[in-house]
Amino acid sequence: MSDIRIIVWFTWFLASNWIHSLVVPCNERSGKRVKTMKKALLFILPLTLVAAALLALPAATLADDDPPGRVARLNYIQGSVSFQASGEQDWVEANSNRPLTTGDNLWVDKNSRGELHIGSTAIRMAGETGISILNLDDRTVQIQLAQGIIEVHLRRLDSGEAFEVDTPNLAFTLTRAGEFRIKTDPDGNVTIIIIIREGEGEVTGGGESWEIRAGERAVFRGTDELDYQSGPAPGMDDFEDWGQERDQRENGARSARYVSRDVDGYYDLDEYGDWDNDAEFGTVWYPRGVVVGWVPYHYGHWVWISPWGWTWIGEEPWGFAPYHYGRWCIVRGRWGWVPGPVVVRPVYAPHLVAFVGGGGGLGVAVGFGGGFAGVA
Repeated sequence: MSDIRIIVWFTWFLASNWIHSLVVPCNERSGKRVKTMKKALLFILPLTLVAAALLALPAATLADDDPPGRVARLNYIQGSVSFQASGEQDWVEANSNRPLTTGDNLWVDKNSRGELHIGSTAIRMAGETGISILNLDDRTVQIQLAQGIIEVHLRRLDSGEAFEVDTPNLAFTLTRAGEFRIKTDPDGNVTIIIIIREGEGEVTGGGESWEIRAGERAVFRGTDELDYQSGPAPGMDDFEDWGQERDQRENGARSARYVSRDVDGYYDLDEYGDWDNDAEFGTVWYPRGVVVGWVPYHYGHWVWISPWGWTWIGEEPWGFAPYHYGRWCIVRGRWGWVPGPVVVRPVYAPHLVAFVGGGGGLGVAVGFGGGFAGVA
């Protein structure tokens, strides 16, 4: 969702609720004349505020197309994992709540591991592994594996979608959902080993192409011309066993009943909160163990991430899904997160928050492009 839509929606929402809270007490005392004034204010003032917000925006903002509706996230770090943002020269320590997108790079140090999610798809990285996100939008995922080992668990591949892993000497296109292990040798004699546990894929390189099916192990050597060897897949090693454990954690998450698996971070919610049903809001998740007076969008910081703009990075260990999907509300005096209906492809938002209060009050936590952020 673009900044302009966020501003229009939020301005109208806040103004309407604010006027309502001011006028209702007067309405009880003054009768019909106040009712008339209320109707006029409810229509005129929100329009005035929206117009002012639009005039305050640069022309370029109004013309911007909507950015992609999904991102990647490094959701698990074991040991040392470094991150390089698109267009930057410096490498920094990776943050598990920072969204990743086209042009970003990751490096996993020796004796370390990392797990990256793009929606329901998990990409696990072994030690001494470097990857780059070459392209990430609503239909395409293109990852470059410079060296090391990754395991890809592609849960779903819809019609018209493309998922590709590029190496120094070939391109591997995943053509059916499944589990894939890919290894590149960092020395001069490039060796690519692809093991498919489930699913299918196609390798192209050196002017040729090969189909690889479940249960196969394929080895490719060379650059201009590829030497190809295939055989049965060997048994799983410690790295793949770890990947299976991570899968079981996701498969067993109670939160998957209430949140789409394409909402990254749903599997963190069980450990840090509880679900309950509310007559007004439906299914609500409440964070557990927060400090007295806690409010959403308070503990964390803002960072500019193109093409979305100002993006909230929460400090809480569960602080990804509830800050980029759904909405926050106050239910019986307590902040809770409402994920909304389970949909196949939810849309990521960098900062949209929203926030309806129950029990006679209005609670708002919001941030959007331009650097504005507030909690009330």
